[in-house]
Amino acid sequence: MARKTPLAVVALMVSGSLLLTGCTAVSDWWSDTFEDGPPTVREDFPYEREGRIFQDTGQDVETTFSVTSLERTDDYTVMRYEVTYDDDFAGANRNLSMAHTLVDPMSGRVYRQFLDDEGLKYGSESPNGDGLYPVHDGVTNEFIRYFPRLPDSVEQVTFVGSGLGAMTGIPVQDVDEETPAPDNPNADDHLTPDSPPAGGENITFANRPPDDDALADDGWVQSFVDSDVASTTRDGDREIISLHSDVMFEFDRSDLTGDAEDVVRRAATTLAQNVDPDEPTITVIGHTDGIGDDAYNDNLSVERAESVRDLLAEELGTDHDLEVEGRGMNEPVAREGGADDDEARARNRRVEFSYVFNPTVDTSEEEAYDDDGLGAAQRNVTWPAPYSDDPGPVVDEGEADGVELEIHPLRRDGAYVIGTYTLTNTTDEPTVPELGGSENIAGGPEQFNKGTLGGFQLAEPDSGLTRYVAQMDFGEGRYSSFAEEVHMLQPGNTYELVAVFPAPAVDVEEMNLRAGPFGEFEEIPVEH
Repeated sequence: MARKTPLAVVALMVSGSLLLTGCTAVSDWWSDTFEDGPPTVREDFPYEREGRIFQDTGQDVETTFSVTSLERTDDYTVMRYEVTYDDDFAGANRNLSMAHTLVDPMSGRVYRQFLDDEGLKYGSESPNGDGLYPVHDGVTNEFIRYFPRLPDSVEQVTFVGSGLGAMTGIPVQDVDEETPAPDNPNADDHLTPDSPPAGGENITFANRPPDDDALADDGWVQSFVDSDVASTTRDGDREIISLHSDVMFEFDRSDLTGDAEDVVRRAATTLAQNVDPDEPTITVIGHTDGIGDDAYNDNLSVERAESVRDLLAEELGTDHDLEVEGRGMNEPVAREGGADDDEARARNRRVEFSYVFNPTVDTSEEEAYDDDGLGAAQRNVTWPAPYSDDPGPVVDEGEADGVELEIHPLRRDGAYVIGTYTLTNTTDEPTVPELGGSENIAGGPEQFNKGTLGGFQLAEPDSGLTRYVAQMDFGEGRYSSFAEEVHMLQPGNTYELVAVFPAPAVDVEEMNLRAGPFGEFEEIPVEH
């Protein structure tokens, strides 16, 4: 799949009602649950958030961020927004927020801004050409930024990158031509602290539309759902179901146990439903832990994959092409040799099914939700969340090392749920809380443990399925957590942060939050 979108390439058309195994059709579910049917998309610009944004100097001042338009032209998507720093703010500062990103919460496609070959953004130009912009207390800066053209089917997006959490339900405006840029930009007149604009005047910038050399990252949200039996990673149009080998094989053996045969037969049912009939290849991949030499592990991984392939062929017949690969110990998902070595090695011993999934599959309402672990492959989609600047009430709270955690309700947004959390530094010193990392999840997959709130997980009380913080995959090993980064918390300051997870089934109304060093919190409500 494409990971860099040149300006000359029109974005792929992606259905805004993508449904996969294990979810009732969105329209049927919504009409049964809400008699009025799907929500109407209405424009109500500006969409505004207020809060404290991390800065590299520690001047984490209160900021107002407003999206004033999101226009889809024939060539690209244009976002206009305004930023106002409300507190005292001095010197050169860099905002530590993640890159501006538009997310289609239905399909999982993600889009970032067009950049030039020096990494500078198109749109509002930095007056000195260095990526820095003049800021004056209480003065509003107006910005323009360019993204790849969103598919015609996308009516609403979720925006992240303001430093103030996920802004859901931003409507896309179809226009023949974008709104003209400012006629007389004034940024060059206000470059120093002693040259603020006149009262009530905004700062505007010269505009540079993308040229033929402009490139923008586009990718997919990558989700990870885990159980004692299996885990599923979904990335773009490809899905990988991983069966944990410790429930499949005895030590140093490649023949399936009786229990493993049952697991593979049930996995075959899932595969028959999920695999795209136009691309019917299923690759069965064997992996080992790091004990033993390369030749031994390569051979064992192939033999185990062949055992699974043979049984799978009995179940699936001739409708699918089955390929076998043995990758030995070359692709571990967890780091071995640490304090959780046994768990890490168990995680690395696995057999995977890799395939392109069928985007048209829908499970009937009569079919029971699979909660035995293979249900990890199910994707559950509702409608995009409407815009709100209210995270809801505090439903639980905790404390660790002088940092207070407040937990707000989970909120459904398409195929995901958004967890909103506030962190307050109650000490007299700046601190960086230890919120993520593999030390919080014994043997957990490193890719989904590190980074922002990586130690946080959602667990379904009934099924036991565990949902990790989602990642954005931009190809070539480049990932970004689907959340704002946690940086230095200044004394007495409160910060609002979000972590986004793959959504549970639509009838799940509560989930348990595993919040790293803060502990576990039960019965966090899931709201629509």
